Amino acid sequence: MRPITEQDIRDSFVNCSKGEAKRLAVPRDLGERPWDDLDFLGWRDPGAPDRSFLVTERDDRNVGVALRFPSSRRGFLHRSMCSVCLTTHRGGGVSLMTARKAGVAGREGNSVGVYMCTDLACSLYIRGKKVPQSGTRFEESLTVEEQVARAAANLSAFLDRLYV
Repeated sequence: MRPITEQDIRDSFVNCSKGEAKRLAVPRDLGERPWDDLDFLGWRDPGAPDRSFLVTERDDRNVGVALRFPSSRRGFLHRSMCSVCLTTHRGGGVSLMTARKAGVAGREGNSVGVYMCTDLACSLYIRGKKVPQSGTRFEESLTVEEQVARAAANLSAFLDRLYV
């Protein structure tokens, strides 16, 4: 992913108003992010424990999505799998992230969801730059590049549903 600025982030959101995008909490460490290892920028809102955001590149433009997820925690022995990067986590490491649809459908209250890593670090798990709390990922026969392409396709399929 190419490095982006705070203004790029605020201008990218497709499922919230311009006013909401202007008020949302943007990461302050944009200059320190490992952009070469990111397929999307994801972060949690420090002031609202049930909100997350992600911005990715689609068709040569940035697309931002506001997400919500329940703050309930699952038991430590419970395992869940992220449907984007296929990393498994114990406890609350995977959450159902819901996004209001874009346009009229979103204003009517319609939303779509996807099970994702709660910390939105899918790109780093795939590349081995971050290890899940369980300590390992399943060993796959796919190359890292193929896993990255699969995760991008999974995320793209979720984003496509925002417009339907």
